[in-house]
Amino acid sequence: MTKEHEMIFAGFGGQGVLSMGRLIAYAGMIEGKEVSWMPSYGPEMRGGTANCMVIVSDSRISSPIVTKFDTAILLNQPSIDKFENAVKPGGLLIYEQSTAVRPPARTDIDIIAISGNEEAAKLGAKQVANMFMVGAFLEKRPILTDESIVSALKKALPERRHNLIPVNEQALTRGRELAKLAEQVSI
Repeated sequence: MTKEHEMIFAGFGGQGVLSMGRLIAYAGMIEGKEVSWMPSYGPEMRGGTANCMVIVSDSRISSPIVTKFDTAILLNQPSIDKFENAVKPGGLLIYEQSTAVRPPARTDIDIIAISGNEEAAKLGAKQVANMFMVGAFLEKRPILTDESIVSALKKALPERRHNLIPVNEQALTRGRELAKLAEQVSI
């Protein structure tokens, strides 16, 4: 049986939405999987909305266009509003707690609130807030290894930013811990 995982990452431009998706895609390639990464963003980029669809599969991907997702990682309220109902029953939704005005309310999916912005501030590195989300995702859906994520970071980050790899690794590990601690959000 083919294993395929379809994801959406969404938030404001500048939150690392496209970077998260690209990182997952690179890590999938490192592990020899088939991947698709399809970004979508407005002309304003930073501050506007952005999202990307990522598919990681053990076999050829028939189409990069997806309307229902196994996982959604949502970093702002407009993204929660837009994509909460696009998660397949039994799927996973991870959201940035500090930006949610109305948390997701579905009861047929796993929902995890992560305070990535707060955790990144504790590390003194706001640019790694998205890595807490990646760590939480991999804790709940171990489709890739942390080693391949770190290898992907080395490829994705420009050489001048390689000094951030250790703090990204810390964020990845802490994201896993937060996912273990997170209580299911239910109404």
